[in-house]
Amino acid sequence: MPNRKTAVVITEHHIIHSVCLKRDVKVDCYLPDKAAAKKEVSLLLINDGQDLVTMHFQHILKGLYDRNAIQPVFCVGLHCGHDRKNEYATAKILDYMNRGAKAALHDQFVFEELLPLLRKAYPLYDFIEKSYAGFSLGGLSALDIVWNYPYEFTKVGVFSGSLWWRDKDQYAPDFDESKNRIMHRQVKEGRYSAWLKFFFEVGTQDETADRNNNGIIDAIDDTISLIEELKIKGYKDDDIAYLELQDGRHDVPTWARAFPAFLEWGWGR
Repeated sequence: MPNRKTAVVITEHHIIHSVCLKRDVKVDCYLPDKAAAKKEVSLLLINDGQDLVTMHFQHILKGLYDRNAIQPVFCVGLHCGHDRKNEYATAKILDYMNRGAKAALHDQFVFEELLPLLRKAYPLYDFIEKSYAGFSLGGLSALDIVWNYPYEFTKVGVFSGSLWWRDKDQYAPDFDESKNRIMHRQVKEGRYSAWLKFFFEVGTQDETADRNNNGIIDAIDDTISLIEELKIKGYKDDDIAYLELQDGRHDVPTWARAFPAFLEWGWGR
């Protein structure tokens, strides 16, 4: 029996001194197999890159490459900073506690500092498309960026996304889910971009809160209702993937279970 060639996923680390964010940003680059060099590959940015370290992301990639399950993907994990709730949010609208004040600066960091560094540091790779993903509040940030810069991206992955993010306290007498959930409103008021694809993961034990007392936890309720808004906007079932993990929690092990499905959905052979 011939020896089977196995992939080697190389991880390289960078520290970017961000003028935009006024802090050092740690970035981990998970390079596809060397055979992909000088060829067209996809670029995937991932918020909360420190969670990728915890889930041993390089082993997840290696397993997929060994099975020839996915095309080459250049993955980049952005480690969060101490002011995560201000950097990972919706850039155009603050939440009801005025969080998200640095989200626009985070966007600026991505476009003006991170992407130029990647192109300069890895000239052998020609990125044919860019996608974005993230966990929890990082997932909200990824979706917000892709939605507001659709000509830059093709796909987004949202894992246990903080889609409850709102501009009014839920206990306010005039709180209205249809108006005060920020991401939902952005989709409702935004433009349809036919090429965008969306992947959502949520666990049945993501949380216990049930804001509207309909028997469905908010994490699932907010995700499903956002998908409904996307469909109203014009997106079809083929444009949207929804993964609901039984016993899935709001934690890294759950996201590690879901990530291979996301990669095969987006870049499967």
